[in-house]
Amino acid sequence: MKMHLGFNPSKLPHRAWTDQLLSRRGFLNDVSTGLTGIGLLSLLQKDLFGAVSAGGGARGTGGPTRTKSHYAPRAKRVIQIFCPGAASHIDLWEHKPELVKRHGTPLPGEGNFLSFQGKNGNLMKSPWNFVPCGQSGKLINPLLPYMAAHVDDIAFIHSMHTKTNTHGPGCIFMNTGHATEGFPSTGAWLSYALGSDNESLPTFVSIPDLRGEPPNGKANWSNGFLPANHQAIIMASRPIRNLKTPDRVSLKEETATRDLIQFFNEAHADSNPGDSELRARMAAYELAARMQLSAPEVSDLSSEPKSIRRLYGVDSSNKLKAAYAQNCILSRRLLENGVRYVSLYCASRASGVDGLLNWDAHKTLKPDYERHCPIFDQPTAALLTDLKQRGMMDDTLVLWTTEFGRMPTHQEGTTGRDHNPDGFTCWMMGAGIKGGVSFGATDDFGRRAAVNPTTVWDFYATVLHLLGFDHTRLTYYNNGFDRRLTDVPGYLIKDILA
Repeated sequence: MKMHLGFNPSKLPHRAWTDQLLSRRGFLNDVSTGLTGIGLLSLLQKDLFGAVSAGGGARGTGGPTRTKSHYAPRAKRVIQIFCPGAASHIDLWEHKPELVKRHGTPLPGEGNFLSFQGKNGNLMKSPWNFVPCGQSGKLINPLLPYMAAHVDDIAFIHSMHTKTNTHGPGCIFMNTGHATEGFPSTGAWLSYALGSDNESLPTFVSIPDLRGEPPNGKANWSNGFLPANHQAIIMASRPIRNLKTPDRVSLKEETATRDLIQFFNEAHADSNPGDSELRARMAAYELAARMQLSAPEVSDLSSEPKSIRRLYGVDSSNKLKAAYAQNCILSRRLLENGVRYVSLYCASRASGVDGLLNWDAHKTLKPDYERHCPIFDQPTAALLTDLKQRGMMDDTLVLWTTEFGRMPTHQEGTTGRDHNPDGFTCWMMGAGIKGGVSFGATDDFGRRAAVNPTTVWDFYATVLHLLGFDHTRLTYYNNGFDRRLTDVPGYLIKDILA
């Protein structure tokens, strides 16, 4: 069977066509051979592309010019460290002396409260005696000795609260500002707002934990209704397959193949001007092709000196810690090479690796956290130290997040804590952040946000501000609304800004 091309081949690079006729079998063979090295396209299968509404694709009237912020930014890149499972604020970051004093007594006014998994027992003090750290004397869990060295650079937000007590919606809400799927993640918004700083690497990268994806998986780094090229690319520190073009394919042949595919793509896009997703998909595939050279180099950690490997704990006998340490190094390398937003996960949903799940300590809080904290502590602190010593912290914003907190009581019949959406801690560090401060607080027991209650929208209004954007003006028109990351509310947390 022959296929008529309908254009003059003399104007294009060519290899196997004659008299404007091309064997379909030969054409497909050339394409498959020329693109043998494009293994990274597996990252860009259908599940990569979120739906764009029929009326989508038009920038809101208040949106920024491409790569131009609303005002001078303090930060130009972000790394978000996410601990899924609802890491306990009152067992990590926010000391509650009243819990110690009233351990074993009922929670005042809520003795019969039913939380996510049912009835709660009495108040339960933290199993650990918090220790003062840094010049600020910030009290934190003694299981975090490496992180203790950074408390004077961190702004803790102890008054976070959220709208859901379920892990999946909670993770999505913390990542997108909405508790349901279909909305863009923060990294996707920044990709849309800032554009790429490196043509050979994605703008937004997500690095799941060795234990698997977080609750609700890809919805946590989705592009939502934004064009498909703003979806995160999933990477890990594990070696990327050999993407080198086979020796039998010359550079001229591969270039000709790419040019031909580009010609077809452009012609198809021109004939479908209303399909914004089509061009986004084209851009994503073109990025995947460019990543053939850049991604293996960035993800190859063999060039890192022994001192850096020791700093992060890469050679730890604990394979979960070693894997997370490698992901921390990968995060730094991606930021160094122009990636705008890295979402790094520490402990994800159940995968059964060594029986270790995530921070969701319903039954056995103490032994669970005595396993989790050493995995998190040294690599995370090393990442912060490394960013500082390379001079990157001045324009890098570091976020630590989790989906909600834990109850101050023990779950009935256990020594663990149930879900608590009414009060928890997140923190920021780096560009534009005032270190050594604690903003807001939960009540005496850690039950509810009591002083300066703070929403997820406030959190991201502040993040966008540090990146040079007015959160009320960073919009995208979708289904009749100028949508934004901070939804309708959202206020700047001025007290944590330097």
